[in-house]
Amino acid sequence: MDARTPPVLLLPAPRTSTAELLARAAAWRGYEVAGRAAHAEGRRAHWYGGPRAAARVAGPLGLGLLEPADDWLTRVPRPLLGRAVRLTTLAEARTLRERVFVKPPSAKLDLLPAAVHEDGTGLPGGLDGAQPVLVSGVVEFAAEYRLFVLDGEAVTGSRYAVHGRLDPAPLDGGSRAFGRTVLDATSAGLPSAVCLDIGRLADGGWAVVEANMAWFAHCYAAEPDRVLDVVLRAAGPLGAVTDRDRPHLRGPGADR
Repeated sequence: MDARTPPVLLLPAPRTSTAELLARAAAWRGYEVAGRAAHAEGRRAHWYGGPRAAARVAGPLGLGLLEPADDWLTRVPRPLLGRAVRLTTLAEARTLRERVFVKPPSAKLDLLPAAVHEDGTGLPGGLDGAQPVLVSGVVEFAAEYRLFVLDGEAVTGSRYAVHGRLDPAPLDGGSRAFGRTVLDATSAGLPSAVCLDIGRLADGGWAVVEANMAWFAHCYAAEPDRVLDVVLRAAGPLGAVTDRDRPHLRGPGADR
């Protein structure tokens, strides 16, 4: 690889508003921004896009894609969760007879939308029952916030919803403080580059919502250049992945 060849940020179509913001930030740094994997072959490549497309290009392009473990949320201390959360299978979740919130861990089962169900009988059929799902108690979030985390520090972030409706705004003091508390307690079990969602509960308390891969997360009102810092680490060359991050690899080269 010619050291003079600029690195590539691969942004598949259709591009989201976040992808456009990251494209401008990357171009300013001297990256080539491309929409097709062929333009990144044999070059230092980074990725921002969906998990299905990522699965197709990760091997050929030698990408190391970081994501939280499926059971990460279940290992968050209960006082930071505000609810019971467990990892199970879709088949087992279908047998539940109480009101629960069910979602796939990360975006692995993207045909199953995250939703509250009065019981497990409302979960869709036609999907593999062995697929993992997270089942939790139902809580009401008054506001939800997204933190982009690099090496255990929230480098930027945004409010993204108020009472379940999209409403981006800068982080406030409460979200920053709770985010710091969560990262102090949990960052050792997360990838070094990750997206962390937290929320203020209707009763005024705070709780962790979830953690996700940074390379498929909207930035909302977060600073795009700092979001790009996190994305470049979270989805870059496999050879650059550190031993600390190797357990968090998705797809080719994964340890799990």
